[in-house]
Amino acid sequence: MGIHKSARQKDQTLIAGSPYFADLIKPAHITRPQDIDELLTRLQAHKDEWVRLKIAERLSFVEEIRERLPTLNESWINAELQAKGLRRHSFGEAEEWTILATVHRALRALGQSLVEIQEQGRPRIPKALTYGSDGQVVAPVFPLSLHDRFLFPGVSGEVWMEPGVSVEETIATQSAAYHDPALGGKVALVLGAGNASVLPVIDLLHKLFVELQVVVLKLNPVNDHLGPLMEEGFRPLVERGFLAFAYGGAEQGDYLCRHPAVDELHMTGSDKTFEAIVFGADAKSGQRKAERKPLITKRFTGELGNVSPVIVVPGPWDEADIKEQSKHIATWLVANAGFACLTPRVIIQHQSWPQRNSLIEETGRLLEDHPTRKAYYPGAEVRHAEFLEAHAEALQFGTVNQGHLPWTIIPELEPDNANDICFKREAFCGLLAETALPASSAAGFIDRAVEFANDTLWGTLCATIIVHPKSLADPEIAAAIDRAIARLNYGTVSLNMLAYYSAYFMTAPWGAFPGSDIYDIQSGAGKTFNFLMFSYPQKSVSRAPFKRLDPLTVVSKGALEFSRKLAKFEAGPSWRRLPGLVLTALRS
Repeated sequence: MGIHKSARQKDQTLIAGSPYFADLIKPAHITRPQDIDELLTRLQAHKDEWVRLKIAERLSFVEEIRERLPTLNESWINAELQAKGLRRHSFGEAEEWTILATVHRALRALGQSLVEIQEQGRPRIPKALTYGSDGQVVAPVFPLSLHDRFLFPGVSGEVWMEPGVSVEETIATQSAAYHDPALGGKVALVLGAGNASVLPVIDLLHKLFVELQVVVLKLNPVNDHLGPLMEEGFRPLVERGFLAFAYGGAEQGDYLCRHPAVDELHMTGSDKTFEAIVFGADAKSGQRKAERKPLITKRFTGELGNVSPVIVVPGPWDEADIKEQSKHIATWLVANAGFACLTPRVIIQHQSWPQRNSLIEETGRLLEDHPTRKAYYPGAEVRHAEFLEAHAEALQFGTVNQGHLPWTIIPELEPDNANDICFKREAFCGLLAETALPASSAAGFIDRAVEFANDTLWGTLCATIIVHPKSLADPEIAAAIDRAIARLNYGTVSLNMLAYYSAYFMTAPWGAFPGSDIYDIQSGAGKTFNFLMFSYPQKSVSRAPFKRLDPLTVVSKGALEFSRKLAKFEAGPSWRRLPGLVLTALRS
């Protein structure tokens, strides 16, 4: 396989951001307006009761849900396999079990935080808070337990607070909703993501238990097959009038968003959907935006996608290092068939690094050997074709069956072509690109890569840096990495592991870098996965070893066995289950 020079894109006026899906999705289930009115009336009647509920009662809800959900595991997985066209016993099934493990971990983490609020007034932070070199408060949040140390050896996580927030204020404002005697009840509409089942669950839990708002969840039609299972799992909250489910497409979503009984909104999805809600989807939407006359003025938080960068720091990599990191990059692309906001979209390399081509070639070799998948998310074929039209030199891998798309890498983009489709538009399929920057040193490259990611790529959600330990031993490079972590304007920055892993911790908030408003929303506003309940998180930072035990890659032999055991462990962790889980990881 060779690396080809990229062609300059023809269209220099493309629209940046995530795709717009609303017109492409036809709902199978629809909640009628009169039924929406009825369920919202019920939620309004119970919103103040939910705010006043004692923590012991909240805990009882969490514990009952934790008991109910494991009984639905097999049905949950079967529904996802069928909807996404995944084969049994495949790596795709392992992914779905891992997602389910995340759901179980979330409920467990939430329960632990509630216990700690009950006992000491706030969730426990595992180590003392400190001030970083630039004066920002840094809260160490992972590992939280000995179990975490065994599952993620050598991995750490921390949360950086917004500038100007003190250690004392960070602690005093944890779990703020629980200490506000004037807090009134609210009804929150959650527009759930369609690509990963964990996201609607976390979003509703965050609104209910972190912000103390009752919730109506409207599932995306792409995954509304999970609705009956979620309703069954969360039935205790539904029966008490604290949670409700609605179904449908854009019409039902619009009715809910503009309903007077809905006080706040949250969504995980596309910036285009966000803007259609705020400014309308008609011919006057652009005029309203330009004149700053939104149709929706309710508080509206959201996680809205990203062109996610992976910065590869040049260093003394050998062949084994290339294989190690290629398997991770290939896995990150393959995961959920590339239908994720965290999927790496642009690999940024040093132009003169000798191993640059080898990394792309080895990643392509792994993709060639990995089965392609059903392009289950609407519009994927059209989006893929748009990228290929702009870049005919794209490298495609894998045997493509009907309804599938090839894994795709577009190499050697011109970094000066700032309006390249790969830099400005989220592909939302199994496609990533590569570009390279000139620099006189590795440290200089790191500084330049940060500038490129911040100024050229669309979005502010998450960024990953890969750096060799021998490079980190160089004080100049180590200092450049520290600068990069501080200066990357992304809500999550990760060293040597996929940024989304920090969300799995459930102690590191996930969401866009603060600062976007509704007139340039980028990757969104607000945070979720915030079960330590910080009031002023700016970014989450995770660090991992360059080489680490990872049983969930495209070359792992025991990925499915491990993921099933992981889901069982997260639903009910015990020292008795841990050795088998670790042994399976070692065998993978």
